[in-house]
Amino acid sequence: MNKETAKSIRKSLTADCTKCFGLCCTALNIVASSDFPINKAAGTPCKNLQSDYGCQIHSDLRERGFKGCTVFDCLGAGQIVSQVTFKGQSWREHPEIGDKMFQVFPIIEQIHEMIAYTAEALSYDIPHALSEKLSVQLKELQNLQSLDAEQLLTLDLVLYRFPLNKLLSETSKAIRESLIAKLPGTKNAKDYDHERANWFGKKLMGKDLRAVNLRGAYLIAADMRNADLRGADLIGADLRDADLRGANLSTSLFLTQMQINSAKGDMRTKLPSHIQRPSHWMN
Repeated sequence: MNKETAKSIRKSLTADCTKCFGLCCTALNIVASSDFPINKAAGTPCKNLQSDYGCQIHSDLRERGFKGCTVFDCLGAGQIVSQVTFKGQSWREHPEIGDKMFQVFPIIEQIHEMIAYTAEALSYDIPHALSEKLSVQLKELQNLQSLDAEQLLTLDLVLYRFPLNKLLSETSKAIRESLIAKLPGTKNAKDYDHERANWFGKKLMGKDLRAVNLRGAYLIAADMRNADLRGADLIGADLRDADLRGANLSTSLFLTQMQINSAKGDMRTKLPSHIQRPSHWMN
C-alpha cells in the first residue's frame, strides 16, 4: 500500500453524527464526575438526546458539565454500526435490536482504533518487510467491518491487538531511531525512553522531546507549552488537561483526536494533518 492511500484511510476515520443513531449517547455507561454531571446506565439514552438523534445542548456541552462528550471520538464507528452492520435500522424503530446494537458499537470502535493506528504506521517511511506485515493486518481489520452483529459479538479482539501492538512498536522504533541519529549531541538511549512515565503535572515547557518514547505515559496536567514533540510516540499517553499551547506535535506518532480533545491548546499548537483542532481551544 502506498503512503498516500494509507494517509487517506487514516484521515477518513471521523465521526459523522448525521448517519448515526446517537449510539455514543445511548450505548455507553456514564458515571458522574468532572466530565459528566449525571449517571447514565449503558443502553439508556442520555436525557439530552433528541428524537432526531441530535443533542439539544450540543453548543453548550462544556458549560453544562458534559466535558466528556466533547472529548469522545468514535472514529466513525457510529455510522458503520448504524448504516452497515444494522443496515439503517435504528434502535428506536426496532427496539428488538437495541441491546445487540449497543454491544456491537464498542467493538467496531476498537476495530476502528486499530485501523487508524495501522493506516498511520503505513503512511511513514518504514522497512518494506514491516510495511508488508502491516498491510496484511490492515486488510484483516477492514474486513471485520463487514461482519454481521452475531459474528462481531464472538470476536476475540486480543488476537488482533497483540500482533498489531508488536508491529506498531517496531514501526515506532524504526522511525524514532532514524530521527535520533540525525539529532545533534551525544546519544543515550535512556534519554529517549520514557514509556509509561509518571509525568503528572511535570514542567516540560519548551523541552526538546523529539523522538521520545512516551507510550502510555501519564501526562495529565503537564506543562508542555512550546515543547517540541515531533517524532514522539504518544500511543496511549494520557494528555488530559496537558497544556499544549504552542507545542509542535505535527509529526507525533499515533496521536488520536480523543487525546487532543482532552488537552489544552491554542492556534499556535501544530497538529498532524489527520487531527482537527478542537473548537474549545479557540474559546
